[in-house]
Amino acid sequence: MTRRTLVAVLGGSATLLLVVVVGCVGAAIRAVDNDPGDTPECRESVRAEEAKVRTNRWAPPEELPDLGDYPEIHWQVRSLSGEPCGRAPGPVDWAYQGVVRLRPADARTLAQRYGFAPYAPAVPAPQSGSPADAWPALAPFLPAAPRWLHSRAYDEATPSTRWRTAFLDVEHRTLFFTLQDH
Repeated sequence: MTRRTLVAVLGGSATLLLVVVVGCVGAAIRAVDNDPGDTPECRESVRAEEAKVRTNRWAPPEELPDLGDYPEIHWQVRSLSGEPCGRAPGPVDWAYQGVVRLRPADARTLAQRYGFAPYAPAVPAPQSGSPADAWPALAPFLPAAPRWLHSRAYDEATPSTRWRTAFLDVEHRTLFFTLQDH
């Protein structure tokens, strides 16, 4: 075998080997990227669940303490971070918003117990936002002309497994809340 033939055979073999390696790496990346959990059906299901306005009682009740036997609640959940349809490691954090209609005595007791004070929209809202940031599907359940009160003591009351912000309108017996996984 001549030197020129040997160089051509080795060069061709090296090129073929490189193509095979690149092809295998590409296939591996596509296999990882094509997560079987991340399907259009899963993403559509998550969107439908996030759009749903729920009316079942909040559980566990200690996450929204001292609301009494409220007659009505409307709430939603949304993915805050992470990928609910993916198989990648790491938790999915969730955000919740809701509007609770309280009994008159419970609204007054809640305001007194936690020292709810007038909330001025010009003041920066707590970390998770204010009723002005209510998700569109929940906005119809908010009072038309509210007098919002806010209490840092209620937001920080224990025990809660989620980060909480709440606004209370005693006159309209309405509590707007946001909860976030921590």
